Amino acid sequence: MAALQEKKPCGRRMEEFQRYCWNPDTGQMLGRTPSRWVWISLYYVAFYVVMTGVFALCIYVLMCTVDPYTPDYQDQLKSPGVTLRPDTYGDKGLDISYNVSDNRTWTGLTQALRHFLAGYSPAAQEDNINCTSERYFFQERFLAPNHTKFSCKFTADMLQNCSGQPDPTFGFAEGKPCFIIKMNRIVKFLPGNSTAPRVDCAFLDRPRGAPALQVAYFPPSGSYSLHYFPYYGKKAQPHYSNPLVAAKLLNVPKNKEVVVVCKILAEHVTFDNPHDPYEGKVEFKLKIQK
Repeated sequence: MAALQEKKPCGRRMEEFQRYCWNPDTGQMLGRTPSRWVWISLYYVAFYVVMTGVFALCIYVLMCTVDPYTPDYQDQLKSPGVTLRPDTYGDKGLDISYNVSDNRTWTGLTQALRHFLAGYSPAAQEDNINCTSERYFFQERFLAPNHTKFSCKFTADMLQNCSGQPDPTFGFAEGKPCFIIKMNRIVKFLPGNSTAPRVDCAFLDRPRGAPALQVAYFPPSGSYSLHYFPYYGKKAQPHYSNPLVAAKLLNVPKNKEVVVVCKILAEHVTFDNPHDPYEGKVEFKLKIQK
């Protein structure tokens, strides 16, 4: 059996450690002479300077190939998503329920609409221009201030009876609520050739014995004017506001849950994607109690 190694006392260990830190006989510090420490320090400084330069050069070349106004990867966004206001979510998507005779159940819904439409006030839209062409608003150059492109105005009063001005309750108090449908933005997206995309709302499964859903659209055409397209991105159009369409549901059965689907009808908008329920359409449950 090999003899056990003699255990060094603590004082000897400290002496060896101090000699390692500084050896007066050889002039070494931590195992190297000062000249060798200088050379190895210069090596690592030069190494990291070169690596930093290579990294900076790669970033510079990458930024030279990136267009600051157009995202490179948006091929999955061929058709825009659709959102609804007010948007109250339940366990399985949008679920809106309220009691006509109890204003506490719908005050929050109308407040959500007022808060959303605050971004469409005349003051919020003062940097945008009035557009009446009803044609695509193509802009090849940056002619707006600060090297940007112009955006068309959309103010809340264009929603008329669903703007909250003639009726602060947005129709919820009378059981004929207004819902705002917004189509999401896609850079340089054109919804069709020459026809403006329009909203069409209906019952997903019409209740037995109930008539078809009657809807009043605002603007009256129920469409998004073509002069709001194409959208050129946040950097090019910092003041852009999505156009809106409001749908006032006139004959929703009381005390019965229904499912309403609002689709965007346009040549380049699809609404049959089983993997994305909000592509080109929005569905929501609605129950109006009385």
